[in-house]
Amino acid sequence: MRPLPRLFAIVPPPPPPHPTDLQECAIQIAGVGPVVTLVARLPGADGQALSDLTAELMSVAGPAESTVTVVGRPDIAAIHGASGIQLRHNDLKPDDARRVHPSCQWIGRSVHSVAEATAALEEEADYLLFGSVYRTPTHPELAPAGLDALQAIVALGAPVIAIGGMTPKRAKDIHSVGAWGLASISTLWNATNPSDTALAFLQPWLN
Repeated sequence: MRPLPRLFAIVPPPPPPHPTDLQECAIQIAGVGPVVTLVARLPGADGQALSDLTAELMSVAGPAESTVTVVGRPDIAAIHGASGIQLRHNDLKPDDARRVHPSCQWIGRSVHSVAEATAALEEEADYLLFGSVYRTPTHPELAPAGLDALQAIVALGAPVIAIGGMTPKRAKDIHSVGAWGLASISTLWNATNPSDTALAFLQPWLN
């Protein structure tokens, strides 16, 4: 089984925020290698659009030996052989998603509290996506949970991916409280050089 990636590169809603097209950004980020997973997510879009995006990301990830994670749709992940599934609060339970895609490498759940995290682990989630750790322009209505809350989730013992307001400068603090890795949308995909930004995010785990 492949190790869980350290950097979750969540594709922003269309159109891509960076002048470079989506595929070029994805190629640069995926080029960092197996420590990166490209996360296919299209809020409000139909299944075919998400399937098409997943196929595009799979074509980019394979040559670089990075991976693809699909948000909310284990059936689409199974169709394309994606390595990961990221489940939101109202999606299937992790153990049910595994029945849809038995060969999936890792299935995670988005959580916002210790109670939600505990429930996700009881449902056999392989990892937890926790946030928003810092205030983020993606969800300005969410109050930041902070590092202490992140550390409480980490203490449950499962790998934790931190999300919300992530920057390369904050990556050291995320690493210091024991998080497995982090997820980024705007900071990574808006970067002038996405591959350099990805490596900057990963630096605390690569040392």
